[in-house]
Amino acid sequence: MRSGRQDLVRRALRPLAGPAVRRLLREMQWWSVRSELSRTRVSDPFPHVIATHRTPLFRPLLRLDERLQRNKVVNLRLAAERLDGLVLGPGQRMSFWRLVGKPTRRRGFVDGLVLNRGRLESGVGGGLCQMTNLLFWMTLHTPLEVVERWRHGYDVFPDAGRTVPFGSGATCAWPVLDLQIVNPTSASFRLSLDVGETHLAGEWTATRPSQVRYAIEERAHRITRDGPGTFVRRNELWRLESDEASAVTTERFLVANEALLMYEPFLPGAGESCAAAGSVEQVQRPDAIDGFSGAAEPEPAQDERGASGGRTDGLTQD
Repeated sequence: MRSGRQDLVRRALRPLAGPAVRRLLREMQWWSVRSELSRTRVSDPFPHVIATHRTPLFRPLLRLDERLQRNKVVNLRLAAERLDGLVLGPGQRMSFWRLVGKPTRRRGFVDGLVLNRGRLESGVGGGLCQMTNLLFWMTLHTPLEVVERWRHGYDVFPDAGRTVPFGSGATCAWPVLDLQIVNPTSASFRLSLDVGETHLAGEWTATRPSQVRYAIEERAHRITRDGPGTFVRRNELWRLESDEASAVTTERFLVANEALLMYEPFLPGAGESCAAAGSVEQVQRPDAIDGFSGAAEPEPAQDERGASGGRTDGLTQD
């Protein structure tokens, strides 16, 4: 009886204590890496373009309020204002939420589309995952390391028109689901972000050219029936790293993805994930030889974390 009462008390306090505890843990993690966090910004790109990527701002989504997509653009522009021009020097770290801050109405953020335990809803700051998706995918094509990334726990829409593999994104929810990137090199990198009329565009430039070419491959892609009416989609992302000087290519495991399907897996376009990515342009040196989700705070179980880099720390440890 006593344990039953304790469970009731825990359930009653969780909505109140949970966000406060998660905020405290995040503040402690930021404090532990405070000497690494970069806030430096410069106006001009560095001379060497390492990787670029762009994604459409508007998609034909049936039975969804178009206003939420327009509002998403407002939210993306506010976030881009805090991130565009950021410099990551050697050993420095970028924290998405540390730079963007809490999305609130007072700061100008509006209701956009959010995904809460597989349900599409509206919430303040909704749509910012489009930016973390872009940042994660673009960074995989650079020497930078993603040391904290949370995967999407639900696969909401079929693959019609998909240009990157399933599981290539990174969800975000203030402040617990963060995206953090570290520069392990001796060069400096600058982030460029632009929210135009039709596309969100990003670019990493550096003070030195990259001697390595990167390609992302999807492996072990499968959809399984894990119970009555329950389908789960899984895959692995691997990176092929080709050194131009030695002509040696090495492969590196990045992440294992797993998401609950929110649609029938045999619909047209479902499960047609691509095996390699062609939508990221990793810009070569001239002398080279060869050419949805949101910001509303979820319960921690909504998404799983996975770091693509070789190191994990703070809240990224499993």
